[in-house]
Amino acid sequence: MSTAVPPADPQRPLPLSIEEELKESYLNYAMSVIVSRALPDVRDGLKPSQRRILTAMLDLGLSPGGSTSKCAGIVGETMKRYHPHGDNSIYPTLARMAQWWNMRHLLITGQGNFGSIHGLPPAAMRYTEAKLSPVAAEMLEDIKLDTVDFQPSYDEKHQEPRVLPGKFPNLLVNGSGGIAVGMATSIPPHNLGEVCDAVVAYIDDPQIELDELLEIIPAPDFPTGGTICGRYGVREAYRTGRGKVILRAKYAIEEQKDGRSQIVFTEIPYQLTKEPLLKKLAELVNTDRVTGVTDIVDESDRKQPVRIVVKVKKGEDPNVVLNQLFQYSPLQDTFSVIMLALVDGRPKTLPLKDLLRLFVEHRVIVIRRRTQFQLRQAKARAHILEGLLVALAYIDEIIRVIRSSANPPEARARLMGLEVSAEILRRALNDPEAKATTSLTRMQADAILAMRLQQLTGLEADKLTLEYNGLRKDIGGYELILGDERLILDLIRADMRELKSRYANDRRSQIDPEELGDYDKEALIREEYMVVTVTHDGYIKRLPPSTYRAQNRGGRGITATNTKEGDFLEYMFVALTHDYILFFTDHGKVYWIKVYDLPMATRTSGGRAIVNLLQLAEGEKITGLIPVREFAEDECLMMVTRRGTVKKTELTAFRRPLGRGIIALSLDEGDQLIGVARTKAGDQVILSTSQGMAIRFDESDVRAMGRPAYGVKGISLADDDEVVGMVVANGDDDPASLLTVCGMGFGKRTALTEYRSQKRGGKGLIDIKTNDRNGSVVAIAKVTEKDEVMLTTTGGILIRTPVADMRLIGRNTQGVRLIRVEESDSVSSLAKLPEEELAAGEALDAEIAVAEAHAGDGHEPHILDDGVGEAEASDHTDEADEAGSDEESIS
Repeated sequence: MSTAVPPADPQRPLPLSIEEELKESYLNYAMSVIVSRALPDVRDGLKPSQRRILTAMLDLGLSPGGSTSKCAGIVGETMKRYHPHGDNSIYPTLARMAQWWNMRHLLITGQGNFGSIHGLPPAAMRYTEAKLSPVAAEMLEDIKLDTVDFQPSYDEKHQEPRVLPGKFPNLLVNGSGGIAVGMATSIPPHNLGEVCDAVVAYIDDPQIELDELLEIIPAPDFPTGGTICGRYGVREAYRTGRGKVILRAKYAIEEQKDGRSQIVFTEIPYQLTKEPLLKKLAELVNTDRVTGVTDIVDESDRKQPVRIVVKVKKGEDPNVVLNQLFQYSPLQDTFSVIMLALVDGRPKTLPLKDLLRLFVEHRVIVIRRRTQFQLRQAKARAHILEGLLVALAYIDEIIRVIRSSANPPEARARLMGLEVSAEILRRALNDPEAKATTSLTRMQADAILAMRLQQLTGLEADKLTLEYNGLRKDIGGYELILGDERLILDLIRADMRELKSRYANDRRSQIDPEELGDYDKEALIREEYMVVTVTHDGYIKRLPPSTYRAQNRGGRGITATNTKEGDFLEYMFVALTHDYILFFTDHGKVYWIKVYDLPMATRTSGGRAIVNLLQLAEGEKITGLIPVREFAEDECLMMVTRRGTVKKTELTAFRRPLGRGIIALSLDEGDQLIGVARTKAGDQVILSTSQGMAIRFDESDVRAMGRPAYGVKGISLADDDEVVGMVVANGDDDPASLLTVCGMGFGKRTALTEYRSQKRGGKGLIDIKTNDRNGSVVAIAKVTEKDEVMLTTTGGILIRTPVADMRLIGRNTQGVRLIRVEESDSVSSLAKLPEEELAAGEALDAEIAVAEAHAGDGHEPHILDDGVGEAEASDHTDEADEAGSDEESIS
């Protein structure tokens, strides 16, 4: 026997899972808060409550040029039509849009007490009045031209806009803040002029880089001013949509007649009011966390809303007190940037470029919809005017038909049945292209029936013709705009320029480049090409290539740098700001510096001494300079010491030097590093000694060693001999020549092919005969006939000589006179010169072309002087720094 299941009772509630019900209810609540309360729409930058208040004020006719109305009425109208959440949520929102310390550009013009930066609340809404501000009117402009979608209000009796047309870029200019469920937004205000320029720049180049945008919008611009410390946090916020901005109060230290000092704060951080600030300052002084303060006085008034005076005790350092105040009080605050907004109804964190893009896309849609609406209206009106003009041209027949009709419907039908010939149509509309016979439409017939007799006069007929011709021109313009998006972008550009000219004002928040806290300095530096110059006496600088490119082509050129008497330009090369420069010293150490850390100078300034940029030991001298873009694994550095030791180390070993320098090679007591050169497989090294010997060997004869190693023997020296220089030959068929200069002013130029390759460590070949006439060899250089060299003497004499004036001669000769020296004088150094006179930027353009061609393949910055620098004589015998154990002894 089976048991029947009783039917379900429809009145009995079904069981539900409490977990599923809570989850669904919480998600519905969360999305309601996110979409309908806390987060702004990326297009107009408004939350629903703000948008509804502005819409209600538009409904009430509270335009900027009109009179104000009681806020109680505005709140009531907003509550009745759009926002049924009570006046406790509507009035504070309205008041905030009228407070200058909260809004960079006010959306509401208020009359009455809307609170103060001191912390006082607004007066009751029955006492205050308000109307739309001019920028709010710009946001609402064209709202009735079908530019945005509308939706039913809460009771479906009214229609409210989903978003405003938003000609004014409100989200970036006024910022926004709000806490939703599980997320928050905190968008800082910005300067209107800068935002308008950024929008135009984005329209001009949608691929614009962040660094270029940062030149236009360097940082937020808070309505309360203040000083923004550093730009790292700003850059991160603009790059990722999240960051931190450190904001300090603006201050001045004033000295009193009695010798005391006082610190005067005239601007305070954004969203900070004075009353809690003064309480906090008093608490810090009373608890001795801030010392040296005798009194804190609020001297603010209507003319100067913020003037807080901190009086410092006599004898106390006001800067110490200031640092304590910044450390412990809200006078220094961190503004967390979270650029979160609704995009298509979904919350999204947006970088600066995306905010600009979405605003432009919204304006493109608005202008296209406005133009489509205007085109429809114009075509409809032109259609009516065509019927009226045809009636005027065909007036006798029109009157006959109307008079003979029994009633208006019959008249309408008979008018619609009339055939208008092409001839009458051409004459009526002044349109020579009208060829077909047509008839009147119902709309035209109704318009003709509604005509007044006064429109039959000639003046009225002329007005209709003039209006019709204007509409035809407008229709053509609308169709052009709709057919070419570039014209829409032109309109947006014009709108931005108009907003800037009408409403923009000066930046209020100043920017202090000094960074506070942890930050990545390199992230702040734009990667761009720089011209780096180094003089013989060790003065260095960088400057932008535009310094030279600005010259007209075909001219004489411009001087690369001004140097002091007795100095001259020795190195000049093009490098990116993020490239490295390695400085090698006679102590065997290497120092590392980025190009962006070099002083930026003008073309005519002398630069800054290298010794002031590096932590050199007393008496330590720079003997080699290597610019590096990437520490490539297939490249090495070849080093040579005065005692003939050579050492090869992979370039990658120098990628992480310390600020105090690191060991490049270990030196025996009394030895010195005199030269460094970059080498690669297939290169050959030539060493020259003071007694006129030279040896040439393959760079592969020297195996790569670690940094602390001493190196191996490069050349065998006599007891009283020493190495004076090194050059690198590019294989056996290198067309360059070797210039050798002796102390008495004699020298010679010999083809590199004259020096046969030998094994490392030998005595070498005779390069030049050294005797009483010549003196000992001072320096060598690898040159071509296009080069020029500079010879200097110990007495301060300089001579600049073209290499082409020196004929090629063989080895084992005495050479010719290069410079005449006095008996007590002698040549001290030789340097090959870069192109100091840049012929209208042509040489520089070639340098940058080479650098750009090799930027991604690991090549190094192209240096105009590819020698290893001068080999100065020196009797410096200080010990080199200790550095680990030896890897290989001199053989």
